[in-house]
Amino acid sequence: MTIRVLVVDDQVMVREGFSVLLNAMPGIEVVGEAVNGREAIRQVAALRPDVVLMDIRMPEMNGIDATREIVAADGDAKVLVLTTFDLDEYVYQALRAGASGFLLKDASARQLADGVRVVAEGEALLAPTVTRRLITEFAKRAESPRPAALSQVGDLTERETEVLVLIAQGLSNAEIAAHLVVAESTIKTHVSRILVKLGLRDRTQAAVFAYEARLVTPG
Repeated sequence: MTIRVLVVDDQVMVREGFSVLLNAMPGIEVVGEAVNGREAIRQVAALRPDVVLMDIRMPEMNGIDATREIVAADGDAKVLVLTTFDLDEYVYQALRAGASGFLLKDASARQLADGVRVVAEGEALLAPTVTRRLITEFAKRAESPRPAALSQVGDLTERETEVLVLIAQGLSNAEIAAHLVVAESTIKTHVSRILVKLGLRDRTQAAVFAYEARLVTPG
């Protein structure tokens, strides 16, 4: 099945460049472009793309506010945020707003296409080169556990809590299965139950929850 993508960026060369790269990839089609967050919201409603490739800094409405509105309107919407700097303070805000992950703008064509496919499949995408630094950023901003998060942790079984911690550490289902010596299908079941119990939309939100509940800390 073809993955339909909406590209959102205020720079025309960037938009066109990403569109050309993605359209050249098998199984991916760019169905529209938007120049700012406000237009992106309208385009998402009209085109119903599978993945929104979203820039953060844009005039009129930035990518964070646009992501928040898009996700609020459609809980199944998948937004992949693009950032120029791997220490961008707005990455944290974008993930809190509901983005399914982020990539650096200097990613290769293959990394970009792979990122779109991963997010389209409902997985989280945190660029490996910046995951550790992003963890540090979570730690700075969540100096104490969120009470709501702490109360929800009690709803998880011991195994589900263990899986949640491994998700937050950036492990894939296959890696978690190998680590716990169980079938990958079992991990998928645990992940689904974790998301339902915590009222979360995807693995990225699960990772955010784990850090804010202080289940995982830097190091």
